[in-house]
Amino acid sequence: MAEFKQVRSVLAVKDLAASVAFYRDKLGFAVDFEVDGWCFLSRDDFRVMLGHCPDEVPASQINDHSYFAYVGVSGIDDLHQEFKARGVGQLPDPESKPWGMREFVVTTPDGHRIMFGQELEPLQ
Repeated sequence: MAEFKQVRSVLAVKDLAASVAFYRDKLGFAVDFEVDGWCFLSRDDFRVMLGHCPDEVPASQINDHSYFAYVGVSGIDDLHQEFKARGVGQLPDPESKPWGMREFVVTTPDGHRIMFGQELEPLQ
């Protein structure tokens, strides 16, 4: 039976250097590999490939379709504090949702949005 082994999101970015700096410095990703026009980054099991595409419509102009990942995490409030300390701008506070998740969103310089979420503990 087939098995999915890894997911890597592929994103078009206008300014590759600025986007790499954001993922590395603000979100704590490591640069895994760079080649002309591309950068592969990861943090734990979250992987992205950033491609330099200066002529593409930026994600900031596609509104709700700019979400590209929902990342399940542990320690959601600690992660939020880390991002805040790293200077991630426009960072809303985590919110507990009626669907049983505590979530917050990060918007990249190109307007791609990443939702981070942690399952809430069930009520006893």
